[in-house]
Amino acid sequence: MGLPGPADAARQDNQTPDSALAIVPAQLSGRKQGEAEGTPAAPSTLSEYKPPERFTSAAAIMRRLPSKWPRPVWHPPWKNYRVISGHLGWVRSIAFDPGNEWFCTGSADRTIKIWDVGSGQLKLTLTGHIEQVRGLAVSPKFPYMFSAGDDKQVKCWDLEYNKVIRSYHGHLSGVYCLALHPTLDVLLTGGRDSVCRVWDMRTKAQVHALSGHENTVCSVITQATDPQVVTGSHDTTIKLWDLAAGKSMSTLTFHKKSVRALARHPFERSFTSASADNIKKFKLPKGEFLHNMLAQQRAIVNCLAINEENVLVSGGDDGSIWFWDWRSGHNFQQTQTIVQPGSLDSEAGIYAMSYDITGTRLVTCEADKTIKMWKEDEKATPETHPVNFKPPKEIRRF
Repeated sequence: MGLPGPADAARQDNQTPDSALAIVPAQLSGRKQGEAEGTPAAPSTLSEYKPPERFTSAAAIMRRLPSKWPRPVWHPPWKNYRVISGHLGWVRSIAFDPGNEWFCTGSADRTIKIWDVGSGQLKLTLTGHIEQVRGLAVSPKFPYMFSAGDDKQVKCWDLEYNKVIRSYHGHLSGVYCLALHPTLDVLLTGGRDSVCRVWDMRTKAQVHALSGHENTVCSVITQATDPQVVTGSHDTTIKLWDLAAGKSMSTLTFHKKSVRALARHPFERSFTSASADNIKKFKLPKGEFLHNMLAQQRAIVNCLAINEENVLVSGGDDGSIWFWDWRSGHNFQQTQTIVQPGSLDSEAGIYAMSYDITGTRLVTCEADKTIKMWKEDEKATPETHPVNFKPPKEIRRF
């Protein structure tokens, strides 16, 4: 028996219709032989060609689903409309009067100044601290204002007499943050001694020392329901506290850098935390991580504020002020503060910020010794400032 010739090879090719190379070109070329053998007619164009099932993968035929990420709501951009100067040092803290008539600022010049909200005029200067004033709060129930500073002192001021009526002693080092409980008459202060202290407002007694952080407690927020206290620290953790027991309920370790700012949403059960790595959103009461904001400010973020219109604002150490849509995490405006004439460019830094009670004005406290007031641009429309939003492809879960 001789070697197979070319005719035999061709015959063998025709007997192996399973090979992909044999089928696909045959179907594409519209071979007439198939019709004679009783198989369906080949498609005349590529668009009609449907590959056999064994060549199709799920990815090739799956319809791409639209993103489930919430679309951002349009917000008008904010603009600076007033610059107030008067302090002789960095402006480190701010608090608004619950009646929205005045606000107070604490500074590295060791004074607390009270300003009129409408006109920006100085109403009063209070002296008493011997180091910079880092924390301020105004009581909604009593005519009291509370201040805390690097001098380890926490003071209660009677605003009818403009005098210090109580001092709360116990911090072993500078006090960096201060908050008032919304329903109980207690005061919360956090400081460089790594402890958040809970004070009875009236008797000046220390109710609890919430210890557990390994570094400075630099931010504290409080609410009426558990966890009643949330603290952020330079040890990169956030702790949720059971105020009745004086113990930590849980520790959140999502950040990689110091958590310098916390802000609670006005009506949602959630809060946000800022660090040099990311701004993160958490759900209360358990502290479940929701998501990161969709951009990175690439600055040390010192302060955060949220209003009822769901506009979150963050202030950076480099003078950057970023505005975010709360729900989607979309960054809709980035602005840079301008230092007052005579200041160095390196003095562009935001140390504290707060919305007024209505949420229509924003006040920032800055390193160039000024206080700046911001409001929404009334002339802006969705046409002049469209939302440029791309939903995230994959969302980081840490």
